Amino acid sequence: MPAYTVTELNNLIKNTLVNNPKLNQIWVQGEISNLTKHSSGHYYFTVKDGKSQISCVSFKSVNRNLRFELESSMKVLVFGSVDVYVVRGQYQLYVQDIRPDGVGELYKAYEQLKNKLEKEGLFSDVHKIPIPEYPLRIGVVTSPTGAAVHDILNVIGRRYPVNILLSPTIVQGERSAESIVRSIELLNQTDVDVIIVGRGGGSLEDLWAFNEEVVARAIFNSKKPIVSAVGHETDFTIADFTADMRAPTPSAAAELVVPDQKEVKRHLATLSSRLEKEVGHVISEGKGRLEHARKKLEPQHIMDMLMQDSQYLDELTMKLTSSMGKIIENKAFELKFHSSRLNAVSPMNTILRGYSIALDPEKKVSISSVSELKENAQLDVIVNDGIFECKVENIIHDRKKYLHYEG
Repeated sequence: MPAYTVTELNNLIKNTLVNNPKLNQIWVQGEISNLTKHSSGHYYFTVKDGKSQISCVSFKSVNRNLRFELESSMKVLVFGSVDVYVVRGQYQLYVQDIRPDGVGELYKAYEQLKNKLEKEGLFSDVHKIPIPEYPLRIGVVTSPTGAAVHDILNVIGRRYPVNILLSPTIVQGERSAESIVRSIELLNQTDVDVIIVGRGGGSLEDLWAFNEEVVARAIFNSKKPIVSAVGHETDFTIADFTADMRAPTPSAAAELVVPDQKEVKRHLATLSSRLEKEVGHVISEGKGRLEHARKKLEPQHIMDMLMQDSQYLDELTMKLTSSMGKIIENKAFELKFHSSRLNAVSPMNTILRGYSIALDPEKKVSISSVSELKENAQLDVIVNDGIFECKVENIIHDRKKYLHYEG
């Protein structure tokens, strides 16, 4: 028999596998491992059980239709056909669809998107916009033919009639998510004070548009506060978590966005009564102050005030005079005391007691030591009644000799 080339053998095996009906359009159950998400959009992974594994490739055209993100260790059901990658001689499963095993595909997608947006902070209370207490115009994003719009109109008309701007929206089906996003964007360009986004109840599939990421981000990016009212009280959608307020039903949303006019009227009546009493009290106090001022402006009262003030001024003058006299007396005493202390050490006072002061006539300083003198030096001598000039003829350094000589 002739020998096969490698390529020929791989092609033969490929044709054998591809033409086997048992290996085409089959479901394979297992766990994902070695998951690689290529930049091209293709996914490469293996599906394994306790004993074996098979290589799988899922192309971009399949992946963009998946409602959930593939994760390693995820248990899945993979639908596809067995084929051969001729270049490597490797048989693999060409994937046409993937579904989570043990949990619904939609529910898995719901949980993954919920976790993703929660991590990004789209559900945080920090970003919630307060709902106005007394809105003037309300925007509604819902189907114009559904029960939800009638419930909203009836409740608002009964509780607190205001202007309602309806943005007709597809709430179910393939184009519903884009329609909801468009309606939210249009109402953001109007003067509505708050927006209600919602629809009546239904299955998870029916409500799925409100679990789409584009809808969640449109609600988060809205400059107008949004109340989500999707389905029944037990239904929770991604829109509920992203909205500024969640209402269990469309009717409940209408009750939340407008007050009860009966309660408002009762509150206004209470405020009116309180205001009337407060105004009466203010007027009464004003009359009292006016009467008091009128009495103060009477001529006799003014004259009495002038006399009182004049007497008080006299008292202050006497107190000031007395205080100033005491201050001057104390200062005079202090001056006399310090003057006597200065006189005790005054040079002139020393001269009066019989002493004299010798001065150097050139330097104008007193002579306190013979070391400052020279023979024939000229001196000015200050005495009690004048100054005389003298010349140094002899310098005696020993003062004791002078005292002995005098004796």
